[in-house]
Amino acid sequence: MSMVAGPTDLPINLHDYEAAARELLSPMMHGFVSGGAGDEITLRANRTAFDRWRFLPRVLRGLSQASTATTVLGQEVSMPILLSPSGLHRVAHDEGEKATARAAKAAGTIYTVSTAATYTMEEIAQEAGAWWFQLYIMLDRGLTRTLVERAEAAGASALVVTVDVPVLGRRETDERNRFELPPGMTVANLRSPEHDLMVAGEKGSALSSYVGTAWDPEITWDDLDWLASISSLPVIPKGILHPDDARLAFEHGASSLIVSNHGGRQLDSAIASLDALPAIVEAVGDRGEILVDGGFRRGTDVLKALALGAKAVLVGRPPLWGLGAFGAPGVQKVLDAAATVPEETRKAMAIGESRRRLVEAEVRETRGQ
Repeated sequence: MSMVAGPTDLPINLHDYEAAARELLSPMMHGFVSGGAGDEITLRANRTAFDRWRFLPRVLRGLSQASTATTVLGQEVSMPILLSPSGLHRVAHDEGEKATARAAKAAGTIYTVSTAATYTMEEIAQEAGAWWFQLYIMLDRGLTRTLVERAEAAGASALVVTVDVPVLGRRETDERNRFELPPGMTVANLRSPEHDLMVAGEKGSALSSYVGTAWDPEITWDDLDWLASISSLPVIPKGILHPDDARLAFEHGASSLIVSNHGGRQLDSAIASLDALPAIVEAVGDRGEILVDGGFRRGTDVLKALALGAKAVLVGRPPLWGLGAFGAPGVQKVLDAAATVPEETRKAMAIGESRRRLVEAEVRETRGQ
């Protein structure tokens, strides 16, 4: 799938990529990529949260240049923007996760490979630079252990454990469209007759039906302890919103955590990720690095998260929009200057502060302004 456009039609920011993908993806596939749970209150809140926070910049600080380079869990990255786990990339383009991995490598950042990828982690690892593996804890603990062992053997440098999907959120767009995978496509990491995904039933989403039969709804903090005990990889729980859960995560073996509401796809009316971030940063203190995802589209969005205490942010939907709009090169376009996020981050840093490394700019919350 590709997009033919004249010079004036080329996307210049991530909102443009979303619009281009909406035009080119089928309604079922676009609904899967961009939709949220329920009335999509949290989906919208992830974006509107950025409107409530304002910079209080400093001036005359003698800045000659700003750098977005940093480290995350000791790994060097070119920018504080990582790729969040998202599944089923081949719904947007046949090269799927392979293209996404190549783009992340070229951009000098970390790609988080989903359990629900449409290529195996081993196939994706051949294309990737630094990568993490995202894990759903399965009812079959033997299968869960096997996934962890495969990830470690294939070269993953961390294990991202999704903790906010005891059951799948009510995604009415997928139900309405009766979402299912195209013929010949499957969740490659779980390829077996009992795990083949996914064909819709008479009503509802095939994804919802599948999660209900494969994911474990009764995971506890003991499971986080177990994962930390069976692997040498750093364990990063993803889906933390409450400060008390953030403290517990580090008590149960976490090396870092991701503040996330699953992109507004799980509990509708949950707090926006950015709004949850400050209390979690305060609760955790110096026990570990805090990451965050949820609605990041601009360099100024990224800088707000950094100023509020995050080490880096993750983006999930934009790479899929890039795949859908421009094919395999589209992910690189999303992560490169055409998508403006890294450049906007550098410019915002240059305007707002003088530090040559990641700025700890002061941010004030404003309401109704």
